[in-house]
Amino acid sequence: MAQIPAPPPEPQDTLDSYVGLAPEEADRRARSRGWQTVRALPPGAIITMEYRTGRLNFEVKDGRVARVWKG
Repeated sequence: MAQIPAPPPEPQDTLDSYVGLAPEEADRRARSRGWQTVRALPPGAIITMEYRTGRLNFEVKDGRVARVWKG
């Protein structure tokens, strides 16, 4: 049986550094730091709960990033 490949390592990043940024700036910064997928979501958005390596999620409230989490 073949081994399951290990996921690629995630960028070493300080997630709190995105809070307060405009979503466009946060997206540019995240991609430049190596995040493969970046999502900007409104507060209370219904999203899937699976963890995706290399994905960064932003909750955008009043035109600014209010919360950040991986997966």
